Amino acid sequence: MAAGSIAMLGVALLGGCELGPKQSTQTGYRGTGLEQIVDVRSIAKENAIPAPPYPLPPDGGPTAGESYQNIKVLGAVGKERFDHLMAEMNQWVAPPEQGCSYCHNPENLASDEKYTKVVARRMLQMTQNINSKWASHVKTTGVTCFTCHRGNAVPENKWALAEGTPHPGSVLGYRHGQNTPNINVGFSSLPYDPFADYLAGKAQVRVASSSAYPSPQHVVSIKDAEKSYGLMMHVSSALGVNCTYCHNSQSFRAWNLSRAQRGTAYYGIRMVRDANENYIESLTSVFPANRKGPQGDPYKVNCTTCHQGLSKPLGGVSMLAEAPALSGAAPPAVPAGGPGAGTAVPEAFANPAAMTGKK
Repeated sequence: MAAGSIAMLGVALLGGCELGPKQSTQTGYRGTGLEQIVDVRSIAKENAIPAPPYPLPPDGGPTAGESYQNIKVLGAVGKERFDHLMAEMNQWVAPPEQGCSYCHNPENLASDEKYTKVVARRMLQMTQNINSKWASHVKTTGVTCFTCHRGNAVPENKWALAEGTPHPGSVLGYRHGQNTPNINVGFSSLPYDPFADYLAGKAQVRVASSSAYPSPQHVVSIKDAEKSYGLMMHVSSALGVNCTYCHNSQSFRAWNLSRAQRGTAYYGIRMVRDANENYIESLTSVFPANRKGPQGDPYKVNCTTCHQGLSKPLGGVSMLAEAPALSGAAPPAVPAGGPGAGTAVPEAFANPAAMTGKK
């Protein structure tokens, strides 16, 4: 083979690699494969967080319920702080050309005639639920409307059941959705809808066995394994990390070798499932057709909705101090259940508050 041909072959082979500068960070003990390698050109930029519309008023005084009609969620919040939150939601969600009119009839603010007001009320409940009951995932940083919406009436990152994908629990299987490179699964040929079973249904992510041979403890089919890997590809791209951000490559299955972030991700999957099942799906009859997917289900959230390429949404900045009404009541530290159900789980993972993430 001529030297020129060999050189061209080398260039073609290298074309499949990601060239350019890389950022490498050791995240575990040497020799365990726990190292994050990031293409610095692909690091997502942190969204600019808008300044508050005006300083947060002091608490107290007449409540919103005493001052306005038809306040069903934030009635106990002081009127001044309620007004402040409404001004923030104008920044976070409402189209600038509509403002308050996006949700309200300006001639009758108490009216529920606009579906957007009904949806907003339920989303306020969802946000309070996340902040009060899912500290196992959002910690003390919490979320606000801006975490998902980023100034858009509808979050840019959302999903609905794809064409040809059965509803969770269906025995029909995937009619389509295989061998079609898709961004949701890292442009692989894995099933392109990893969300229906895990982020709307209650399927468990179970892939790796503790043995090379079949056993009663490992009954996951190749088909299910592919769907699980599809979800993991989504998590990886949503957070802008590789597998060793959570897992130890020595044993992807072993909880006692994993990083603390795996426990946080475990609760995150269940938090998203809770939001989709108990808050968004409950609005199916409220959303108009243009706010639904091809199978008639409303658009739902996944990991990218909040994270958008960063391991911590908004770079880890909390906006709750300027929106205290969204915090909700103080919750138990950890929801019922825990990661690695059916396996021996280290105490640190059973109690995410004890996780430090230290090497």
